[in-house]
Amino acid sequence: MERKTGTISRGIRCPIIRQGDNLPQIVCDSVIAAAESDGFELRDKDVIAVTESIVARSQGNYASVDAIAKDVKAKLGGETVGVIFPILSRNRFAICLKGIAMGAKKVVLMLSYPSDEVGNHLITLDQLDESGANPYSDVLTLEKYRELFGENKHEFTGVDYVEYYGNIVKEAGAEVEIIFANNAKAILNYTDCVINCDIHTRARTKRILKAAGAKAVCGLDDILTSSVDGSGFNESYGLLGSNKSTEDTIKLFPRECNDFVNETQKLLIAASGKNVEVMVYGDGAFKDPQGKIWELADPVVSPAYTDGLCGTPNELKLKYLADNDFKDLSGDALKDAISKKISEKEGSLVGNMASQGTTPRKFTDLIGSLCDLTSGSGDKGTPVVLIQGYFDNYTN
Repeated sequence: MERKTGTISRGIRCPIIRQGDNLPQIVCDSVIAAAESDGFELRDKDVIAVTESIVARSQGNYASVDAIAKDVKAKLGGETVGVIFPILSRNRFAICLKGIAMGAKKVVLMLSYPSDEVGNHLITLDQLDESGANPYSDVLTLEKYRELFGENKHEFTGVDYVEYYGNIVKEAGAEVEIIFANNAKAILNYTDCVINCDIHTRARTKRILKAAGAKAVCGLDDILTSSVDGSGFNESYGLLGSNKSTEDTIKLFPRECNDFVNETQKLLIAASGKNVEVMVYGDGAFKDPQGKIWELADPVVSPAYTDGLCGTPNELKLKYLADNDFKDLSGDALKDAISKKISEKEGSLVGNMASQGTTPRKFTDLIGSLCDLTSGSGDKGTPVVLIQGYFDNYTN
């Protein structure tokens, strides 16, 4: 019988994960129990995706603000530190800023405007246009910013991040000066010791600062790359991808987790008899049209995945075939013609007009985005997501 469904995304409920838990076994048991409970079967090429949060939690990958402060002081000197291009987030950056401020006597905080890297707006584009300020060249002091734009609270959080971040630095015991600019080199008029906090443009920013004569440059990915007094750490990403745990601790992005995905795959294949794939996922890569926020605050969507998830889609556009190659067909004749076309596709379709408009992104970025939307970030209690039918096409 012909199957009538395509891709299905299911959130899988799991126990609350703690440090030291056998996460591969818990994931396997939870997926098998969900299948038995809800009456579905696993299939070959199903994808079991596990949120980075519970992987890091099982690893115990936490760090305190004291550990951040000690590492910042060791790497930046503990005097005046420029902190540039942070995203506007209580969850993602506030605790990091607290630790940074504890490791310096003064923080010169340079915020990009009108928005941060992932789309959180300090001010609207209309406000910027009306002010006459040029975001490509103008460096604004806090006083000038307030004169031009006043107080601006984030649409979703209700927080004035300028005031909020300034208070965090002061409460940590450091002096604070806030400026607004989009040229990384502007910070060098205030200090030559800099932490650049941008995520996806970090390598370029470091290069620009070093070429301009900065004495010491660290990205967030250079802080806590090794343990400080027994703290958690991340060799590849440092503080990038971290989240608030408590008022004085962060949960870091999970450390190397290829062993985790491979072990979980092995257990699931043994339990189900199906060749499933496994990945770890963090933020999805998509943009909210209302808040204009690009979701991806993690350094990558997926830090680890099994080999079967390598690659990008190689698909034909059904509506293109229906409107062009087979425009004179309908009904079963149209279905048969399109099915035959799909079954005959060979090699890469890059450049083929019949594939235009398909999504040229990594499988793990696409699937991770679907998983992030499925699991949410609140109280759904489904940190594992089962994706079925993702690699199907019209002929299956």
